[in-house]
Amino acid sequence: MSPSNPGRFMVWSPADERFQESLEAAKAYYDQHWTLCAPRPATALDKPVGQWLSNLRRPGALAEHPEWETALKAIDEDWNPVWPPEWQRHYAVVREMLAEESILSYVEPGVTVHGMDIGKWLARQRKPEVWTALSDGQRGRLEAIGVVPMAAELEAPTKPSTSPVGAFERGVAALAQYKAREGSLKVPRAHVERLEDGSEVKLGVFLSNTKTRRAKLTPDKLAAFATLGLEWATAGA
Repeated sequence: MSPSNPGRFMVWSPADERFQESLEAAKAYYDQHWTLCAPRPATALDKPVGQWLSNLRRPGALAEHPEWETALKAIDEDWNPVWPPEWQRHYAVVREMLAEESILSYVEPGVTVHGMDIGKWLARQRKPEVWTALSDGQRGRLEAIGVVPMAAELEAPTKPSTSPVGAFERGVAALAQYKAREGSLKVPRAHVERLEDGSEVKLGVFLSNTKTRRAKLTPDKLAAFATLGLEWATAGA
């Protein structure tokens, strides 16, 4: 085997070669699960990647191989977090879901991904007593993707404000603004609407997802859409 392989780890010993083979399995796992905090029974490319990663997370396991840790961090910066790997697994899914939708209300209890009830987990993280018990790193990661503790979201503003507060209200306000400007309710999926308060709403994604979840919308939410003239909001009413 050549000691140098473009885009691959330098193989100098049998241990390095075994590491590289397992690293490829780890990459495959990350592509599907968005994290390297795999549970111990997890496999990828017919390799026990979960147990392998668990072994490498043991204190001192990489002391003589800093280049191995560099390779793992290149895939997932949080491959070995100071908080529980189970927490990181749930967070990684929420991060990917919000990157696509940016609407917290859609990640509700019962939404299950990879066998994990992501909605239930997210609701728990936002409870004030749980939020305050998280580490700074955990809270920082949640805040970076728009997750805030429930109390902060429900607090009344200290001064009058005309800007919408909730995610749904922002979406409706963005749609009303778009309609007033464009004279149409046909919004491209990639369109992002900027509200007067400076916040941005992924309006195309918001509309697509709310339509998909029409059966779960409350009557008042359907009425808000119907008032704007969305035909699917009144269909079957």
